[in-house]
Amino acid sequence: MAFKFKNVDFIGFDAILSEDERLVRDTARRFIDDNLIPIIEECNREGRFPRELVKPMGEMGFFGANLHGYGCAGMSNVEYGLVTQEMERGDSGIRSFVSVQSALVMYPIYTFGSDEQKDEWLPAMAKGEKLGCFGLTEPDFGSNPGGMRTRARRDGTDYILNGEKMWITSGSIADVAVIWAKMEDENDLVRGFLVPTKTPGFRAYDVHGKWSLRASVTSGLSLQDVRLPASALLPGSGGLKSPLMCLNQARYGIGWGALGAAMSCYDTALQYSLMRKQFRDQPIASHQLVQEKLAWMITEITKGQLLSLQVGRLKDSGKVSHEHISMAKRNNVAIALECARMARDVLGANGISDDYPVMRHMMNLESVKTYEGTQDIHTLIIGQAITGIAAF
Repeated sequence: MAFKFKNVDFIGFDAILSEDERLVRDTARRFIDDNLIPIIEECNREGRFPRELVKPMGEMGFFGANLHGYGCAGMSNVEYGLVTQEMERGDSGIRSFVSVQSALVMYPIYTFGSDEQKDEWLPAMAKGEKLGCFGLTEPDFGSNPGGMRTRARRDGTDYILNGEKMWITSGSIADVAVIWAKMEDENDLVRGFLVPTKTPGFRAYDVHGKWSLRASVTSGLSLQDVRLPASALLPGSGGLKSPLMCLNQARYGIGWGALGAAMSCYDTALQYSLMRKQFRDQPIASHQLVQEKLAWMITEITKGQLLSLQVGRLKDSGKVSHEHISMAKRNNVAIALECARMARDVLGANGISDDYPVMRHMMNLESVKTYEGTQDIHTLIIGQAITGIAAF
C-alpha cells in the first residue's frame, strides 16, 4: 500500500520560493501524482518506458523548460530544478528522460546549433514530437570522455563518422542523436554532430537485464561509416568543453532530482512508521532508533534543498560555476541514496516490496550516483576548485 505524498518542508522552505516557483512545482507535482505514480511500479516490473506520457509532458512545457523561444516554456533555472525534483520523486528514469531531452539534446542545439538546426529540431522537441539522445560515453571511456575513440573525417563536403557509444538514455527511441567525435583533420578537436537515427550506418540497441532505471530506455549506439552533410555539424561546438557544458546542465537538474527521490523515501518511511505498530501496540515511530533515522533524513534533505536553491539562484544570476553544480550533484545524490537505505530499514521486509517506492528509488539512485560524473569525479572537481590542484 503506497502512501499519498505529503510535502516535505521542515523549515518553511516554501516561503523562500516565489509564487511562480511554487506554482511550477505544484503543477509538476500534480502531473506526477496523477499520471506517473499510478503506473510506475508496473513499468518498473516490466522494464517499460511510459511512452504515453511523452506528449502530455510536452504539452506541460517540461522539455527544454529553461530555454527561451522555439516553443519552450522559458522557466527560470530554479523553476526547472523544481520540475526535475518532482519528476524524480516519481522515478529517476523519467527524470533522466526529461534531462536528456532538455539538457543534453535541446541545450546543445540551442547553444551550439545553427539557426536552421534550431528551427528544425527545437519546436518539435519541445512538444515531444521528436526525441533525442546524447552520445558521449563509450564502452571504454566513461569518466575520461577525452579518451573517446569515435572519429569524424572529411570526405569532400561531407563527414564520415565511426565509433561506438554506450549507456545512452533514449538511444533506441530517439529521432536524432547528438554525437561527440574527434575531428581527424582538426588535431582531434571534439565537436558535436546531429545524426538522424535513420541515417544509414547508424544503429541503436537496447541494454537489457538492468536492475536500475528499468522504466528508462538505455542503449548502445554503433556508427559505421555514417555519412553526414556539413550541415549536421554543430557549428558552435569546439573542444571537450562543449559536451561538458551540456553535462553541467544535466547535473544541475540531477541535484534537484535526487532530492525528489529522497523526499519520496523519507515521506514513505515517516508515514509507515506512524502506522506500523510493534511492542506494546505502539507505532514504531515512537522508538528512538527510528526517530534518529527520520531526523537524519529530514535534516539532510533540508540542507540539500537549501544547497540546490542557492545553486539555482546563482545560475539564474549568471554566477554559477561548475564546481557549485558538482557539489549539489555529489551531496544530494549521496544523501538520497542513504535516505533510501534508511527508509528500507524502517520498512523492514516491506521495504523490498514494490508496494512501496523505496527499493525502486534505491536501485535507481545507484545509477544516478554513477552517471553524469561519479561521486569520486565530483569530489575531485571540488578538490581542484578549493586547492587549485588537479588530482585527476
